[in-house]
Amino acid sequence: MALHCGIFSFRSVASHPLSSVKFSQPTVKASTFASPLTPPIVKLNVRGKAVPGDGTPETKESPLVVCFGEMLIDFVPTVSGLSLAEAPAFKKAPGGAPANVAVGISRLGGSSAFIGKVGEDEFGYMLADILKDNNVNHEGMRFDPGARTALAFVTLRSDGEREFMFYRNPSADMLLQEDELDLDLIRKAKIFHYGSISLITEPCKSAHIAAAKAAKDAGVVLSYDPNLRLPLWPSEDSAREGILSIWETADIIKVSEEEISFLTKGEDPYDDAVVRKLFHENLKLLLVTEGAEGCRYYTKEFSGRVKGLKVDAVDTTGAGDAFVAGMLSQLAANLSLIQKEEELRDSLKFANVCGALTVTERGAIPALPTKEAVLDALLKPVS
Repeated sequence: MALHCGIFSFRSVASHPLSSVKFSQPTVKASTFASPLTPPIVKLNVRGKAVPGDGTPETKESPLVVCFGEMLIDFVPTVSGLSLAEAPAFKKAPGGAPANVAVGISRLGGSSAFIGKVGEDEFGYMLADILKDNNVNHEGMRFDPGARTALAFVTLRSDGEREFMFYRNPSADMLLQEDELDLDLIRKAKIFHYGSISLITEPCKSAHIAAAKAAKDAGVVLSYDPNLRLPLWPSEDSAREGILSIWETADIIKVSEEEISFLTKGEDPYDDAVVRKLFHENLKLLLVTEGAEGCRYYTKEFSGRVKGLKVDAVDTTGAGDAFVAGMLSQLAANLSLIQKEEELRDSLKFANVCGALTVTERGAIPALPTKEAVLDALLKPVS
């Protein structure tokens, strides 16, 4: 597999069908230390089993957002509107929704950490470098010597929307184990953010549940973006059941219109009564993203809509993650926003612009905006 300047030729994988890709045995324990070939930048001074934190009040005041889940390589076509087979070449781009959010928060000036597993391979080392370069705490990152870093080939339609084909069979992110969690890091967070992909298979599912429980027990706010990827689940029913299995533990949930339709088995995502069915007793904030149109927000006290920023979309990969990063960066600094509608609306305008700016470039992490770029866009008059 040859990589030159980030461009990947599809020709080099054409002879390897998806079903023939065999990455690893799931019983291999991860190495938390770099191999001799690892660049010094990715050597992590952490142990496989984290020591519990002391729960001092000072850590609870930290604006840290810990993101849990997958980090992978997206291969994005250099030409939009073609099928994977027709695409002449691909640009490699770091991705994975939780990692995107972590980098997005850091790029906006916030404090973030990532917990997950990658392969002890060149792509895994590259992803660790990217987290470090973006000032994301990666003490909770693990390397698996027997499994490869996940890959995703992304088809870009002419309108910038995407379809995915994943190579993870299994990939390293699926093999994170409970005893590899950095529980001290989790307990230091103000917000613990995650998706649903980490719920699909063991042992990562158990690690996910244990991490969320540790966060909840420590008084950390739980943020959930299901990030539905149907091809990764055994069936639609298992996806719906898996996503909803942890629904009522979250304090903040972000969903898309499509995900509402999926979770409610085809009901109208624009009907407030339908959306309210997803609002559970302990939920503090439910956000519904509507792409270029903006978003809707629901709390126990109020609800409304915030318009989006219209841009020319090139690639929508990572737009929802950029939105989440924008919102969580604001909430980490001031959780009381949830009770103050006008301040919440201002934060959602900020988050909408984060998402809009991200679709103007290819790839997720490479396109995530800085705080300065977002503020500049907010100051521009709306045409």
